[in-house]
Amino acid sequence: MQAWALNRYCYQSAIPRKDAALMARCDDRELRKEWLHRITDHDGLEGEEGGIDRWLVLTDGLGFDRDYVISKQGALPATKFAVEAYVRFVAEKTLLEAVASSLTELFAPNLHKQRISGMLEGYDFINDKVVAYFRRRLDQAPRDAGFALEYVKTHAKTVEQQQAVLAALTFKTEVLWAQLDALYMAYVSPAMPAPGAWRPGEGIMKAIGAAA
Repeated sequence: MQAWALNRYCYQSAIPRKDAALMARCDDRELRKEWLHRITDHDGLEGEEGGIDRWLVLTDGLGFDRDYVISKQGALPATKFAVEAYVRFVAEKTLLEAVASSLTELFAPNLHKQRISGMLEGYDFINDKVVAYFRRRLDQAPRDAGFALEYVKTHAKTVEQQQAVLAALTFKTEVLWAQLDALYMAYVSPAMPAPGAWRPGEGIMKAIGAAA
């Protein structure tokens, strides 16, 4: 879990950049107005924490020093490459494909529910504060996915556009799978983290459970 949370921070912290890249090339004011909250949901507002803050609470709970997590120094190379590939995809592909790539959010609520229950049941040092990110996304993800789905259904009018939408969603799942594959190879089998990547017992600020 430590390796997953540390590496996943790379993805979480890139979401506002990805969404800003989409907005920067969008002439549709209504789409920009709707999409804007995705950035503030993760970056937060003055006096209000965002998803990135809540993710750092999770890595706090897992014993990591915040500066170490934010630096991404211990993240796997494959994680970094996969995340940047997603940002570039959204910046360079058609607006329809960029929106469609976010549709993995359709599957997020059930995954978040499983993560919440699994973490609380399986780890004594995990509490409600530590899983706050996932609880907040139970409301945010359906809203985001619902808008994106309606946008795609409205604008993907030709077979070619519909195929592009499916390819975009497939690409996004491959971005996520690439991160999981990297974690498996580095920490499960054959357990060979790349040079410079975090190794169990390194980069830890405090004993597990101190943030409970």
